[in-house]
Parts: sequence; structure tokens; C-alpha cells
Amino acid sequence: MTHTLADRIDALLPQTQCEQCGYHGCRPYAEAIASDAAPINYCPPGGAVGIAKLAALLDRPTLPLDPAHGIEKPRTLARIVEADCIGCTKCIQVCPVDAIVGSAKLMHTVIADACTGCELCVPACPVDCIALEPMPEAQIDGPHADRARNHFQRREGRLARERARREAELQARKAQIGTQVGPVNPVLAALARAKAKQQDSEK
Repeated sequence: MTHTLADRIDALLPQTQCEQCGYHGCRPYAEAIASDAAPINYCPPGGAVGIAKLAALLDRPTLPLDPAHGIEKPRTLARIVEADCIGCTKCIQVCPVDAIVGSAKLMHTVIADACTGCELCVPACPVDCIALEPMPEAQIDGPHADRARNHFQRREGRLARERARREAELQARKAQIGTQVGPVNPVLAALARAKAKQQDSEK
């Protein structure tokens, strides 16, 4: 299997899918770096070590992390304070790797082993019931990052299919309404145009 430059860059990114870099996930950021559309220092979760890896891969100078995109800090896991959860599903909607389970008006919980520490759920929660706890060292790189990438890709695929289905349903409803209304009566249309023209001339 041949790996593109974007593939190799993506393999060095932390797969948090946190969007702090300004891109919708790690893969788009990797593609932007590969095409020279973005520098290598936009990823706070990757931090100085991640920037050094990217610099070595691309034979570029090592840069300090761009503070406009955040600061480097220890990785964390999200935990829902169950007693405070109102079951609004807002955290589920923003989790990029489907690490939160639950349903409307029922308590939610985070699958700790699937959480990437993106923190996108924190501002989404209207009752501030999400706590951040230290991420185990073993969960930061390697297999966990690969699984996070796969979870993100599956979620993106599912959302794309749902959008396509909704669009198809919308178009079908529009077509059905158009059929029910039927063709415009040409005589009535001509009379309406004549009336509009007369009103314009009287102004």
C-alpha cells in the first residue's frame, strides 16, 4: 500500500479531532500541511513533540506552537457528572468520535477508552456537567490514536449518508408538491402579468 504525504502527516497527528488547528479534524489539517496551505505548529494536543516529528518528516525548521490555536497542556478525558446531566444530547451531537452514549432526557455517559480529550463537549453542555480528568499515558498514542481516526471516519461517513438521505427526502417532497399543484394555467398567468403591467404603468 502506497502512503501519500498526507497519510504520513496524519499518522503523526494525535487524532483528537479537536479542531483547534482550524480544520475539521486531523486529516484535513494533514492535507493542508501536505499542500503547504498550513504550517506545522497549529496542533496544541500534539505540542512540541508533535511539531518536532512533523518537522523531521518534512525537513522543515521546528517552530514553537502558535498560541493563536491554544496552549500545550496535559491531555484529558471527559467525564459526565451523572447527577447533573439533563439528557439534552448536545454533547453527543458534537463528539467527533461517538464516545458519548445516551438518549434524549436520559443520562449520558462517556466511553473513556474512546474519548480523545477534544473537549468539544465542554462548551456544548448547557448545565456544565462535564469534568475533565487526566488521560492515561497509554491512551495518548499508538492504537488509541488509530482507533480514534477510524471512529471519526465512520462518524463522518454516517453523517454524510444522513445528509444525503434528508436531501433526497426534501427533493422528493418538493417534487410531490409540484405534481399536486399541477402546471400553471397559462391564461391565468397571462392575466396576472397584464394586471401587474397595468399597475406598474399607473404608478
